[in-house]
Amino acid sequence: MRVWKLGIVALAWIAGAGAAAAVELRAEMHRATASGEAVGTVTVADSAQGAVVKTDLNGLPAGPHGFHVHENGSCQPATANGGTVPAGAAGGHFDPRHTGAHAGPQGSGHLGDLPVLQVAANGTATETLTAPRIIDVAALRGKALMIHVGGDNYSDRPAPLGGGGARIACGVLQ
Repeated sequence: MRVWKLGIVALAWIAGAGAAAAVELRAEMHRATASGEAVGTVTVADSAQGAVVKTDLNGLPAGPHGFHVHENGSCQPATANGGTVPAGAAGGHFDPRHTGAHAGPQGSGHLGDLPVLQVAANGTATETLTAPRIIDVAALRGKALMIHVGGDNYSDRPAPLGGGGARIACGVLQ
């Protein structure tokens, strides 16, 4: 009888440990300007299909926007080529395998390549997106999430990094 009870306790502990392994991170998103105005939140959570990214954003320009996890956990400006880059301290796209390629969320390039963010005419984005290659959301803790001014063609041609251009909003995943 005692062995049977220990077996049940062990199974319950294992089941509980599996449930605790699921991770959800959250980023408070702010404009990548001196004002730093809040534009909403993004959550990223583990799922069997990869990372699930939920956006609750407002005050953004309508249309498609490049959306990426960047390598550093800072949204501070940085200097490059003699000028200031808003949220430049976030560095480049998260690329732990050092592929050096921008290939989108389905491709074999940067792991930080997320699906394009679609912002409605009223400036809101309340979407649920899936990043199938991100299977360990915990690895994103402390990384920056970035929204770019332009869309993303998931290629480095004709423009580098999908053509998203300037950084307009940033937040750090906690």
